[in-house]
Amino acid sequence: MKTRYFISAALLALTTVGCTDLDVDIKSQYTEYPNSEIALSARINNAYYAFRGALGRRYDELISCNSDEYTAVSFDGDYLNGRDMSNISLHMVDADASNSQLAVYNDIQAGIVNSNQILMDLGEGEENVSVTAPIRAVRAFYTFLLMDNWGDTPIIDYKVLGDSNAAIDRSPRADVARWIESELLAVRDDCPSEVSEDTYGTPTCWMVDALLAKLYINWNVYTKDVTSADWNANADNEKLADCIAACDRVIESGKFDLSDDYKAKFMYTNGSQIKDFIYAMPFDAVTAGGMTYARFRTWRRGQNSNGFYSIEMTNSVGGNMTLTPEFVELFCLPGDRRNDVIAGNTGENIGMTTFDVYQYDNTTGMPTDVRNTYNGQDVTFSKSITLKNDPTANPPVVPNADLNCGADMTGWTQGYRSIKFFPDINDYNVYSRNQDNDVPIFRYADIILMKCEAITRGGSATLGDTPMSLFNEIRAYVNAPLIESNPSLQDILDERGREFLDEHWRRNDLIRFGDFERDWGFKNDFNPNASNPQYRLLPLARDVLNANTNWSQNPGY
Repeated sequence: MKTRYFISAALLALTTVGCTDLDVDIKSQYTEYPNSEIALSARINNAYYAFRGALGRRYDELISCNSDEYTAVSFDGDYLNGRDMSNISLHMVDADASNSQLAVYNDIQAGIVNSNQILMDLGEGEENVSVTAPIRAVRAFYTFLLMDNWGDTPIIDYKVLGDSNAAIDRSPRADVARWIESELLAVRDDCPSEVSEDTYGTPTCWMVDALLAKLYINWNVYTKDVTSADWNANADNEKLADCIAACDRVIESGKFDLSDDYKAKFMYTNGSQIKDFIYAMPFDAVTAGGMTYARFRTWRRGQNSNGFYSIEMTNSVGGNMTLTPEFVELFCLPGDRRNDVIAGNTGENIGMTTFDVYQYDNTTGMPTDVRNTYNGQDVTFSKSITLKNDPTANPPVVPNADLNCGADMTGWTQGYRSIKFFPDINDYNVYSRNQDNDVPIFRYADIILMKCEAITRGGSATLGDTPMSLFNEIRAYVNAPLIESNPSLQDILDERGREFLDEHWRRNDLIRFGDFERDWGFKNDFNPNASNPQYRLLPLARDVLNANTNWSQNPGY
């Protein structure tokens, strides 16, 4: 458990603005802003950390399983849940079946509403700019998340909306992208430049630069019709120079580096000491809960005595998020420290099809010499995922879109597992599966690879960097083999897959590189429309549509 100081849950409950729908009165609930410093701090935290609950579980399920990282499976109905996650894996996301995952839209939207409330109540004069600039930055970040995943998005700026009580419409995606850019440029220099425990997890000018770089590298996705079959992932991008400039500001700041051990920086002891983290969501099992990645990545019976970890888990695990064999193939580089976050054969052993599982040490996250067993049987993972098939049964059991592996030892051990966000089992047991791992949103490594990509796509090199030198900065710090020529775009996409597993950028990357319709997992087996380019946008949740009856569902759903 980390030693941190957060506003208490009780105080947050008292100060939370409970708005989650867009058709709400966005005017202030107060005639005068509370003059208590604690109340102000609580409301600011409420805006800053509105994404915590979604990121801790449902956003992770939605974005990770919709990429080539994961296939969500079930076990004879166990963890099927109306096909909520299997539909996501098969690119046949349903507004009703996957409502729990898609409804993170409301959590993100609530962050925008809470930010507006503070901006209205406090005022945006020069005397308040140290508070309002970071609030506007986080509001732009939330708007970016909605635009990135759902396309057309309402621009919820209280100054634009004024006193109108009319229903709010979704703005065209390109207009939203330009609004986000203008907001970030307007507040960038007024956001703090300090990088310390005090600013950890809050918007700084470096977070703004990282978000600008992410916006610019995806400019062709956001300002052109990415749902059209004619959209070209390799078309000229007018914002490459701006992307490189944003990256250079972070690089030249000297405040971030790649000195952290790869595996260590995602352990439950991570935090403000990690030099690679530009912007992260802090989690703590006691004071800032909701992060439960291990619950769904640990194999289904891994909690038992002599199980996956060196300490028995008193709370059960789901085990329904399995790495696709196609994605595992990326972890083929000998000596690569990133291989150590995969429970499976990697590096020089990548060609092996099964993996003998040993317990993982709770302190180091590394395998021990104690075999993982279940009911006296050694546990072995298979790289491939085989759905249950028994034609001799009456009636015959055949694979289907439930992605059912079967509720037995064979079914539970299908697929390799990610242990990147390794849990502290002591806290997991005491605090209802909650973990202490902070989740990075923007990292310095991403700055390096975005600049590498921007130059590769035609941008002008700066600071003496080349695509090869930037690419090798990443390879060197994880002890992976260096390259001897400039990387291709495919090389960069593959490197991003290795570097950012479980960090919720893979779906974004696949779309930008034109690779989202590639065949992986089971999506082409059970979904004849898996290659529909309209699926590059997610559908709106049924809850969101019910709350905003003037909105239409995204095409294709």
